[in-house]
Formats: sequence, structure tokens, C-alpha cells
Amino acid sequence: MEWIGAKYADGPTAEVEIWIDAPPQRVWEIVSDITLMPQFSDELQAATWLGEATGPAVGNTFLGSNSHPALGEWQTTSHVVQCDAPNTFAWAVNDPENPTATWRFTLEPRDGGTALREWMRLGPARSGLSLAIDRMPDKEEKIVFVRMREFESAMTGTVEAIKARVEQAR
Repeated sequence: MEWIGAKYADGPTAEVEIWIDAPPQRVWEIVSDITLMPQFSDELQAATWLGEATGPAVGNTFLGSNSHPALGEWQTTSHVVQCDAPNTFAWAVNDPENPTATWRFTLEPRDGGTALREWMRLGPARSGLSLAIDRMPDKEEKIVFVRMREFESAMTGTVEAIKARVEQAR
């Protein structure tokens, strides 16, 4: 990620991509199963569907339990906002109309396999990161940059772990 001096209100984004030697449907089975995601993440500790939901569908919600050495532990409710198997799976954190973050997996057939992209955007609603910015407003761009670098690094690890899982299962 390049230093761009972004502020939280800019809605900064991160995106990573990896090629997986498997068809999109096989990759979809992993990326759309939110209960598997903690296996691929250091921050996400648990994810469970809420209410009657048992799988991905627009409008379904899930609870995510998270932990970060500097931010502590917290839970969020996420709302599935896109679910187009086997192409796109996206969710908005906390409020689907005004999320604290939006996350998306995009799967595209490519070269006999799948190009998997993971993308996220901060905001526009305030999040836990906003508390750090409130305490040190003169360091906002640095705070945002450091967190976005953390996201980018974690997302790289996630897609690499998904690739390994999918390709080992073949």
C-alpha cells in the first residue's frame, strides 16, 4: 500500500488478489462460508450466522468476534449486501446503510482457475479506529495508513490461506 495521506472520511480501501488453481464454484464454497473465515485470520476469532440464517444470502446477518493487540476485543454484526454465487460475496459491518466497513470477495474465472480478490473499505460510519483518531487528530493520516497496511497484510494472508485450502482439497 502506498502512502496517500488518506483521512477516515475519504473511505480508504485495500484490495489484494491471488490466482487459485480451481474453478470459482470450489473457491466460492470457502469464501462464502463465514464460519471458516477465523481459520484464515488472526483478527477474526469467530463468526456465526444469526437468526434463521444458515448460509449466505442478501439480508442475512452474522456475528463476528474480533481481537487485536492494540484495539482489544469486540463484536460486530455484519449484513450480507451482495451474494451472487459464485461471483461476489459482500457484507457491511454494523449498519448496511451506513457501515463502519464493507468487505467483498470477487471471484473471476481466469486461465483455467479463479482470480480471487478481497476488497475492503473503511467507513463511512465511525468505528473503533475513530476513537484513536479522536485522541490524536493530528495523526489521523498515519493512524489510517497503519490500519490499512494491517488490513492489506491480513487480507494477503487470508487469500493465500484460502488458496492453500482449496488447492490441497483437489
